[in-house]
Amino acid sequence: MTTNRLTSFTDGVIAVIITIMVLELPVPHAPGMAALQPLTILFIVYALSFVKVGTYWVQHHNVLQASKRVNGRVLLANLFFLFWLSLIPFVVRWVGEAGVTRDTVIAFGVIMLLCTLSFALLFTVLFMANPDDAPLRKLTKPGYRGRITVVAYVLGIALAYLWPLVSVVIYVIVAFMWLIPEKKFEELID
Repeated sequence: MTTNRLTSFTDGVIAVIITIMVLELPVPHAPGMAALQPLTILFIVYALSFVKVGTYWVQHHNVLQASKRVNGRVLLANLFFLFWLSLIPFVVRWVGEAGVTRDTVIAFGVIMLLCTLSFALLFTVLFMANPDDAPLRKLTKPGYRGRITVVAYVLGIALAYLWPLVSVVIYVIVAFMWLIPEKKFEELID
């Protein structure tokens, strides 16, 4: 089975996730910019989540473009990844309504950690499903950013029990770390 249908399906799900996130942003009823001030936290969480969903979309695009085939295990791993990704709008809304609290910051970190781990599973299963001549198979060493991300999310979750804002800073750093493109995929596909 080729990667085309999986790419199209995932693109559609990610588009829906982003649409749901933006539809959760309430429109102020009062005129003027001052009406947006109470929504500042929600906008920040939305922007952070948008960056995370966007970078997952880019990474998904890269690994599938470097792949020659998928199988049933890849399809299931992709669904597992999309399940965790689809919970991001729920957490965004919770943070928007409850604010930056210990529990909302922990929930955000847990969802982000599970997205990261499920994407790593997807990558592993996809790697095994591809023949030796697939560009993806040339990526035998896992990237350092993935390991840093897991450690950072675990640390952020733990620190949220005492200092939720420190955890938020960690989550923002992780998000911006992934904005730097991975050259190894660009080199493989060119």
